[in-house]
Amino acid sequence: MASQQELPSLLKVARGESVSRPPVWMMRQAGRYMKEYRDLRDKYPSFRERSENPDLAIEISLQPWRAFKPDGVILFSDILTPLPGIGIDFDIVENKGPVIDPPIRTQAQVDQMRPLDPEASLPFIKTILKTLREEVGNQSTVLGFVGAPWTLAAYAIEGKTSKNYSNIKGMAFKEPQLLHTFLGKVADAIAQYVRYQIDCGAQVVQMFDSWAGQLSPQDYETFALPYQKRVVEEVKQTHPDTPLILYISGSAGVLERMGKTGFDIISLDWTVDLAEGRQRLGQDTKVQGNIDPGVLFGSQDFIRDRVLETIRKGENRGHILNLGHGVLPGTPEDNVRHFFEVAKQAE
Repeated sequence: MASQQELPSLLKVARGESVSRPPVWMMRQAGRYMKEYRDLRDKYPSFRERSENPDLAIEISLQPWRAFKPDGVILFSDILTPLPGIGIDFDIVENKGPVIDPPIRTQAQVDQMRPLDPEASLPFIKTILKTLREEVGNQSTVLGFVGAPWTLAAYAIEGKTSKNYSNIKGMAFKEPQLLHTFLGKVADAIAQYVRYQIDCGAQVVQMFDSWAGQLSPQDYETFALPYQKRVVEEVKQTHPDTPLILYISGSAGVLERMGKTGFDIISLDWTVDLAEGRQRLGQDTKVQGNIDPGVLFGSQDFIRDRVLETIRKGENRGHILNLGHGVLPGTPEDNVRHFFEVAKQAE
């Protein structure tokens, strides 16, 4: 095991130690904006093959590592990846997103779900994470990631990406007990999946609750927060030292509540000022973020100024520099490179 001195900077910050500059990585740093990725996608058009074939997923995860040397290398995967392991199959249609057919709408379907056995249903995850750890050594932190119970339930119940979430909200407000049973089963499966990722080599794990920002604060407290918390509590029973990050898109309205989930780090989207966000969470809270991904379409001078301003607001105190959402398709690769260069020279 590495000595404390050798630990990568992102892991140090996630554990509450200080470093000379904030570590930096980007959500969706592997993907469509990179020519290298698009070439590989043309050759292997199935998203599930790209994310579930270890050789391809390792190659894609390492593309940004080789190009930009970020302080975090994240597993290339999808939040829906564990669903078939609990009995919910899905497909990802290019330019359309995930499709779950039939969607989960009945008690009988919820009763048919089975507990997750990651070793049996997700063996490729072990190969990917172990290899990433070997490849980056202590030069970078290997991140795992999972979807949150509310967001996974939203996909499963809507059957696809939704604009208004009428099916899951209909269930929440008409048949709350059915939804709570479903969310509980999903939470237990996700906790198992987080543990498995840590056992396979993930040093930090981020949970994406992409659609929890669609909930009113009182409904967030009822349908999202308890299940985020349940995952954290189950994981911390067996892996108390692995830092966990929570990210919600559109989270300005529930920020204080996110701080009550037990997660070690709160990842902010760009709709809240970083310094104000930390003030609302409590000054000792570790934060990640939170540059608008649209900034990467700006001039390089503008990108530099925004990066340095965000670093200043983070005060290099429990701050991991990141975007407030994933890199957008069409982002100039050279601007991503510039972002990383500026961030890494900010010592």
